[in-house]
Amino acid sequence: MDLSLKSESFASDDTSWLRSRHGVEACISGTLDTSAFTKSLHYPDGFFKSGLPLGKITATGKYGPYAGQTNEVQTVTVTGVPTGGTFTLTWSGQTTAPIAYNATAAAVEAALEALSNLGPADVSVTGANGGPFTVTFGGAQTGTDVAAMTASGAGLTGGTTPGVTIATATAGGANPAASDGTATLVGHLMFGVKAPDDTSTDVGAAIFMHGGVVNSRLPIPVDAAGKADVNGRIWYV
Repeated sequence: MDLSLKSESFASDDTSWLRSRHGVEACISGTLDTSAFTKSLHYPDGFFKSGLPLGKITATGKYGPYAGQTNEVQTVTVTGVPTGGTFTLTWSGQTTAPIAYNATAAAVEAALEALSNLGPADVSVTGANGGPFTVTFGGAQTGTDVAAMTASGAGLTGGTTPGVTIATATAGGANPAASDGTATLVGHLMFGVKAPDDTSTDVGAAIFMHGGVVNSRLPIPVDAAGKADVNGRIWYV
């Protein structure tokens, strides 16, 4: 029996219908509407960063931040003015270690990130010492309608019947408020661009569309809905 190793080669199919073989190199020129971006979120260091997801503003044809999804935001409020003790937070079956009644936002964030089902970038917590705290889900939970946290204030002491309440400030998922066209992802910023000091000043940019399809070069006929009939079998692009 011949047990020698055999090699096999595979040829690439025609990929000319992509903007490029990798789908990245081909860019289009566009104008970023600076006023549509938020400095603290989109260019805190003075630069629109490479890879920033973009949507196209229908009324102007300019580009703004992609707004097709919203991140879940939940609030944590310690009630009853406790003077000592601890509380815990539970998310999707996992419970934090005890959190001090007067904990900082950083301590609450660290406690949540220590859960086995949340990573370092999955939550961001802001708020004053002792709360209320605003917990924003991101990372792997970006744009997701995540489960609501629950809390236990059984370890809190002092005050008047202390406890902890949880409320959903913003449900994650599709953004119904994005009616200006930015709910559709059209591409990403190819190179970092310096943001102007004046938000009324727009800036030019190179925008790439990963795996963008050039309809006129598709190897099979496709209708306006992206449907193709190949030997009686229906395919969607």
